[in-house]
Amino acid sequence: MTKRKIVVGITGASGAPYAKRILGVLSARADVELGVCLSATAPEVWKLECGGDLREELAGLRVWGIRDYNAPFASGSAGWHAMAIVPCSMGTCARIAHGISDTLLTRAADVMLKERRSLVVVPRETPLSVIHLENLTALARAGAVVMPAMPSFYGRTKTLEQAVDTVVGRVLDHLGVEHALLRRWGDAAEGES
Repeated sequence: MTKRKIVVGITGASGAPYAKRILGVLSARADVELGVCLSATAPEVWKLECGGDLREELAGLRVWGIRDYNAPFASGSAGWHAMAIVPCSMGTCARIAHGISDTLLTRAADVMLKERRSLVVVPRETPLSVIHLENLTALARAGAVVMPAMPSFYGRTKTLEQAVDTVVGRVLDHLGVEHALLRRWGDAAEGES
């Protein structure tokens, strides 16, 4: 079986529960080879929003250091298929949009764009300034999927976990990973015929 090679970048933007959920889903799959890279501030925000130590949470996963350019996804020739940056800070968006590969995370995103592979950025910021919008537009023009962390509610979302899954499920869709995290538009809700 050929594994789908996916890298997840986690920045210090608010939205660590999204990262936690996507890592849980992807790490449980036998058909996914998972790589993880973090920004310098990701552990601090994780502790605030999810509790606990991010490094302990990632035990057993392949986590690459911020300056570890020996990571396979730092080169297009390694053939990694997709990347999601969940959550993606506005600073990280700006650096990627302007080709500033100053960390492994931004280098990996640059590789995805130059190789025309899937890059999904999940910004979690509000309101958005004109600078933010221009950087996000530049990313979209370069081929990234800009997917703000905006939960949907048409599936009769009742819990925070279900709301998180509406975003994570859409990210997984764009990474090419099958899942059953959310109710699809047009699917009958429980109790409906």
